[in-house]
Amino acid sequence: MGNRYWDVLAVSALVFALAAPASAADPALTCEKTAGLSLFKCVKKVAGFQRKCFKKNDAECGSDDPKIVKALDKLSAKVSKKCPSDAVVQQSGYAALTVPSLIARLQTACLAESDSLVARTYGGPHGAVWDAANDERRSCLDKVFNEGRKYLGGAAKTQMKCVDKQRKSGNCDLAKTQAKLDKLRTKAFDKIEAACSGEQLQAVIALFPNQYLDRVSAQAACMTAISHADVAPLDLDCGPRDAVPTIPRGEYTQIVLDQADWESKCGHGGDYAFWIRPAPAGHPVENVVLQMQGGGVCLNDSGCGNASSGLFEALNDNPSQSGIMSNDTNTSPFANWTKVFLPYCTQDVFIGGGVVNDFNSGAVHRFGAVNTRVALRYLRDVLWRLMDEDSEGYRSDRIKMLFGGTSAGAFGTLYNYHYVLDDLQWIHTSAWPDAGLALDNGQALGVANLGLIFTGGPGAPFYGWLARPFLPPYCFAGACGVGPTVYTVSAPRLKREPEQQFLVLSNQVDNTQVNTTFFSSAGAWINTLRQSYCDTKDTTGLRYFLPAITSSTHVIATKTNLYTGQAVDGIVMRDWLDAAMSDPDNVPDAVEEGSLVGSISGVNAFPCSID
Repeated sequence: MGNRYWDVLAVSALVFALAAPASAADPALTCEKTAGLSLFKCVKKVAGFQRKCFKKNDAECGSDDPKIVKALDKLSAKVSKKCPSDAVVQQSGYAALTVPSLIARLQTACLAESDSLVARTYGGPHGAVWDAANDERRSCLDKVFNEGRKYLGGAAKTQMKCVDKQRKSGNCDLAKTQAKLDKLRTKAFDKIEAACSGEQLQAVIALFPNQYLDRVSAQAACMTAISHADVAPLDLDCGPRDAVPTIPRGEYTQIVLDQADWESKCGHGGDYAFWIRPAPAGHPVENVVLQMQGGGVCLNDSGCGNASSGLFEALNDNPSQSGIMSNDTNTSPFANWTKVFLPYCTQDVFIGGGVVNDFNSGAVHRFGAVNTRVALRYLRDVLWRLMDEDSEGYRSDRIKMLFGGTSAGAFGTLYNYHYVLDDLQWIHTSAWPDAGLALDNGQALGVANLGLIFTGGPGAPFYGWLARPFLPPYCFAGACGVGPTVYTVSAPRLKREPEQQFLVLSNQVDNTQVNTTFFSSAGAWINTLRQSYCDTKDTTGLRYFLPAITSSTHVIATKTNLYTGQAVDGIVMRDWLDAAMSDPDNVPDAVEEGSLVGSISGVNAFPCSID
C-alpha cells in the first residue's frame, strides 16, 4: 500500500487551482478561522463515516472511500477560497506554509485524528476488538465511539472559537471557555457510562471513561494547534510553545521535565530527563532514530532494594553515540538523522502507568510508560517547530522514524510501538527491539505469568504497575508481555505503510536474556528462540536479524564492531537496517545456523528452513 494520506489527497490539487480568491475584509483572520472550522467539520464527517463502515462492513472505510475523498475535497475548496494566496497564509501566522501545504496539513490531520479514535475504540485500525465482540460489546463500542467523536469535535470547536475571538477582538473569556469544555466532557462521560459502564469499557479496551476522554482531549488540543499558528490565550499541551523551547541543531540537549508540570517521574521520585539531538542544519529533521535505554528490571522488595541507585534516576545518563546511534557518516547511514535517547529509570521495562510500589527498602515509582509518552510528545513539539520553518510544515505523516531500544528498552519498544503509530500517527515508523525477545519459558515464573505485573495495580502480585491502559487495546492480558504474542496480535495492524514493521535484533547466545526471563539454561533459551522464529517468520510486519556469535553477547545494534562488521547471510546490520528504511517491503530475514549445535549443550538445529 502506498502512503495512504497522499493517495487520498491527490484530487485536492485541482480544487485548489480552480478556487476563487477570498473577499474578506481581513483575509488573514478569515483564513485562520476557516482552517480550524474546516478541520473540525472534516474530522466530524470522516469519523462518522468510519463509524458507519464498522457497523455495516465490520471494517474501517477504505482510503478511496468516495465519501472520505469528498470530505477532503470540500476542506480543500473551502480553505483555498478563504486563504487565496501564500502571503495570506503566512500573514495568518503559519510561518513558511503555502496554500497547498496548509491544505495538506489539515487533510492529514483530519485523517489522522479520525484514525486515532478508530484505533483506540475498535482495537487498532484493523478493528480487532470489534471483530471479537458480541452484540452487547459492539453496542458499547459503537456508542463510545460516537460520544468520543462528538466530544472531540465539540472540544476542538470550543477551543478554536476562543482563539479566533481572541485574535479578532482580544476578549476570549477563558472561564467561559473552560466551563463549556467541562460541560461537554461531563455530557460525554455520562453518556458513555450509561451506554457502557466504566468497568465494562475497561474490560473491553483497557480504559475507564475518564482515561478515554483524557486521550480525546489531547486530540482536540492538537486539532486546535495544527489549525492555528498561535493558540493564545489557551494553554494547550500540543504544538510549538514556550514550555518547549527551540533547541540547537546538530548537538545533544538534555531535557529535564519538572514533574509538577509534566507528571513524569523516575523510580526514586526525581525528575525524568532525556536527550534530543535535532538533525544538523541541511538534513531533514523529520528523520528520527530513538533509543530506549536498557538496565534490567526489579520486581520485589529484595530486587529493588539491592539495585544500584543509579538505575532509578535519569539526570546522569548520557546518550549512546555508537552503532546505530553514531553521528559518524562512515559508521551509520542514520548519522545525520535526529537522535533521541530515553534513559531508563523506573525498572518497569518502560510500561509502568504511574503507580508507587511501597517496599520496605523504599518506594519505587513505576512511571515508564508515562515518561515515554511525555518524552515522545515533547519530541513531537520540538520537531513541529523546526518543521514549520520550511514550506511543508509539520505533518504527522512526514515523520520517518526508527523507534527502538536495547535490553529493557527492547521490551519497552514492544509495548509502546502502537502508541507511535496510532496516537502520534507517525505512520512511517519501524520498531527495532534489540536483545529483548521476551520469550516465555512455559513455567510459573516466566514472562507470560509476569505479565500480571503489567496489568495489575497495588495489591496485585509483586505490586502491579498499572500498565493496562498503556498497552494496545487489542492485547492487554498477561500473555501480551510475550514477544511472539505481541508480533502476532500486531500483525493485522502493520504494513499499512511499508515501514510499519518489527525489525527484531538479537544474538542467539545471550545469557542476560536467559537469566532475566528465567530459563533453566542457555540451550533451552536458544531452542525457544529458534522455535519462535520458525513459528513467526512469515508473520506480517516481522523481520529478524539473528547472528549466531558463540560467546554470550547482549545488545548488538549499539556496538559499532557488530553493527558494521558482523555479517549474517552476507549482510551487516548497518546495511540491513538501512534497507529496512529505504526498501522496507523487500528487507529479508538475516538468520544463521552457526556452530551452536554441539558447542552449547542441548542446542538443536532450527526446526525449519532458514534460507
